[in-house]
Amino acid sequence: MTAEARRLEEDHNRTAYWRRWGPYLSERQWGTVREDYSADGSAWDYFPHDHARSRAYRWGEDGLAGISDNHQRLCFAIALWNGQDPILKERNFGLTGPQGNHGEDVKEYYFYLDNTPSHAYMKYLYKYPQQEFPYDRLIQENQQKGFHDPEFELMDTGIFDDQQYFDVFVEYAKRSDEDMLIQVKVTNRSQESKTLHLLPTLWFRNTWSWDHNSEKPALKEVNFADSVRTVQANHPTLGERWLYCNAPKDLLFTENETNNERLFGVQNDAPYVKDGINDYIIQGKAEAVNPDRQGTKVAAHYLLTLGAGETQTVQLRLSDVSPDQGIEPFSKEFAATFQQRLQEADEFYDRIAACSPARDDRSIQRQAFAGLLWTKQYYHYVVEDWLNGDPAQPKPQRTYPRNEEWMHLFNDDIISMPDKWEFPWYAAWDLAFHVVPIAQIDPDFAKRQMDRLTREWYLHPNGQMPAYEWHFSDVNPPVHAWGTWRVYQIEKEVYGRADRDYLERVFQKLLLNFTWWVNRKDNNGNNLFQGGFLGLDNIGIFDRSSELPTGGYIEQADGTSWMGMYALNMLTIALELAKTNPTYEDIASKFFEHFLHIADALNHIGKSDIHLWDEQDQFFYDVLHTPHDERHVLRVRSMVGLIPLFAVELLDEALLDKFPEFKKRFEWFIQNRPNLQRNIASLTDTNDQNRHLLAIVNPERLKPILRRMLDETEFLSSHGVRSLSKAHAENPYTFYVEGQQHSVAYEAAESTSGMFGGNSNWRGPIWFPVNFLIIESLQKFHTYLGDDFKVECPTGSGQWMTLAEVANELSRRLITIFQRSQADDRPIHGNNHLFQTDPHWRDLILFYEYINGDNGSGLGANHQTGWTGLVATLIDNCARFK
Repeated sequence: MTAEARRLEEDHNRTAYWRRWGPYLSERQWGTVREDYSADGSAWDYFPHDHARSRAYRWGEDGLAGISDNHQRLCFAIALWNGQDPILKERNFGLTGPQGNHGEDVKEYYFYLDNTPSHAYMKYLYKYPQQEFPYDRLIQENQQKGFHDPEFELMDTGIFDDQQYFDVFVEYAKRSDEDMLIQVKVTNRSQESKTLHLLPTLWFRNTWSWDHNSEKPALKEVNFADSVRTVQANHPTLGERWLYCNAPKDLLFTENETNNERLFGVQNDAPYVKDGINDYIIQGKAEAVNPDRQGTKVAAHYLLTLGAGETQTVQLRLSDVSPDQGIEPFSKEFAATFQQRLQEADEFYDRIAACSPARDDRSIQRQAFAGLLWTKQYYHYVVEDWLNGDPAQPKPQRTYPRNEEWMHLFNDDIISMPDKWEFPWYAAWDLAFHVVPIAQIDPDFAKRQMDRLTREWYLHPNGQMPAYEWHFSDVNPPVHAWGTWRVYQIEKEVYGRADRDYLERVFQKLLLNFTWWVNRKDNNGNNLFQGGFLGLDNIGIFDRSSELPTGGYIEQADGTSWMGMYALNMLTIALELAKTNPTYEDIASKFFEHFLHIADALNHIGKSDIHLWDEQDQFFYDVLHTPHDERHVLRVRSMVGLIPLFAVELLDEALLDKFPEFKKRFEWFIQNRPNLQRNIASLTDTNDQNRHLLAIVNPERLKPILRRMLDETEFLSSHGVRSLSKAHAENPYTFYVEGQQHSVAYEAAESTSGMFGGNSNWRGPIWFPVNFLIIESLQKFHTYLGDDFKVECPTGSGQWMTLAEVANELSRRLITIFQRSQADDRPIHGNNHLFQTDPHWRDLILFYEYINGDNGSGLGANHQTGWTGLVATLIDNCARFK
């Protein structure tokens, strides 16, 4: 057992709390729904970036390379000043949704380099320009651009030309679960001597301004030694901690209180406010910091003068060990601990990457895992308190209260975020994909994520799962059962533990969620579902989450297929639980029946000539129903038509023999409901391994679907499967409503429309989560169909592959997005010269939200390490396949 594995075991057994401290600060708390107390719900305008340095947050904190305890009582992060900027660099800057030509967009360069599940070792890199940061120019340039234009990035300003920047590496190493060693290494990359103000900052989250009865914590300086300055932190529930600072220029104290005078023109309640340290450093206001050396926010001030190429290191320590216990905070043990924790991290990841000998692949995988761990965030949002307001604050006046139907929701957890700047809030379907690679390194945390979303303080009493804070009632694809089962499988395979309690606990709540889907999203009770946008944003001809311009509703091939997949996932879990509790055999029978009806509905040939399966094109399409009982096939060849592949599962005849009640029901359906077998995978036939195939797509329809999917003029890209067929580049699909044209055309990169804010695009780019599910589905089909079932890949190439080989080929193409090509560049970086050639940039990986369907360059949120982090799992799987 590695040292890191022992730490996780100690945390699991609660003999030490290694996960109590971690990278739980958001990259952006401003502009979020939970900080919005406006009347009209304009979150971006109510709490803009300009307010962030001066205004106390209500629900959480943000910062650069920050850490906190698991309830975010005490926080630590760094602040910087290059002598040029108008404000301290305390947090990453970016454009709001309305400012960006493709929605919200961070405009900084920072990288999650390393992390372990216990957070015993962590490393972060921030690239800080030496010239004045161009805040206004970034806003102005992007506001002049349209949806068809590329975004104007920080690098486009020329601010990194001639290496005029600092590399700021922030590293953490835990000596114990409550003793955090911190070192900040600053390198001057320019050819001239430069000065940098470094301000490591410790502060309490403001919990006292909202309730008259809340006790206020305190920070104060205590004497220790001439070269070491010490801050004592005292919190009513966290207890005492000490921050030791090695040889700072000074300690600067203020309060984490709103500067009402600056923001609102009214007198402050106290002289010391949140931006006091900013005003002291930038404006030279000595009166802005507390001469009594106490408060709720403190920064150690280091003034570093660095020669060309020089590196200097600053050491700090946040510990539960007090000065009177004889601590030597910066002895030789300090450096030795960092060296030891890094070595232990190497040992831990060497075991994870044992199947992958390629050095570049290991680096990609390790950075993917680091990103997944760094994007864990403390998320606090109590909807009832948010709607009603706090006792010590004025009652909010809201015209259209957001999320008022979610009064029960009480979130106070460490949660895996999609992206801690662009999406610093959990998203239900994103999370189900995050947990797959997380389970490889930390199954306990992965299980906790799946468990949380189904707890009664998350899950709506009607069974709906919260989507995301902008609109909890939006409908995400029902992939939670899949994620729950995959975590269970991974822990069982990798760690030899089968946590049936976890599986049963989540399954019981998923029964409520499945029932909600059946009752709320099946208009006519015919097992054809209308889920809405289902996470695929602008993929359809219309905004599927809003009222249709035609009226009526859409029967969704993807919504129905997701439900088929959901039913099979629940069937699989029920049978696993039935191994020790026969009651679950009856429940498994129910989901088997659900699946048969859903599969029949999707493939059904009835009196009408219009179906979701189109015989002419041999593809699945959505069908529009108008109020006048007209039905229109929406012939958009998109991922919607490939999602039916996801509903596939295998039943082993030997396994069925262990469940006599389920087998009896299974055989009853075969004998008495032959109509439900029509046009779906056969239930009566088994393969040579005595397995039954349960699938919406039968082998006859599988071939024409794959013929399109593996066609490089349609779905297949050099880097994965596109979300829309490239055939729509020259032949956009057009539909007219009362003379108004609605069309869908292939767009390889960013969206050229404002649908869903224009910040994501499902009309051509490659998306990792659905590609991952395609790969898994092909592997299951291969297990049943065997090596004799082959398809041409790519279509028209004359090269025939088994479905397992196709799955591996798709995995390989996805991995090449991040790998160095023969031309020595990484497709993910596109034509960015610095990232492709500069030695200080070229091995830094960003895991973008989605990928250009033509060239593999990254698009959207650039730290979407959650589902794009699935590449870590693909690297492992591909290595095993070889």
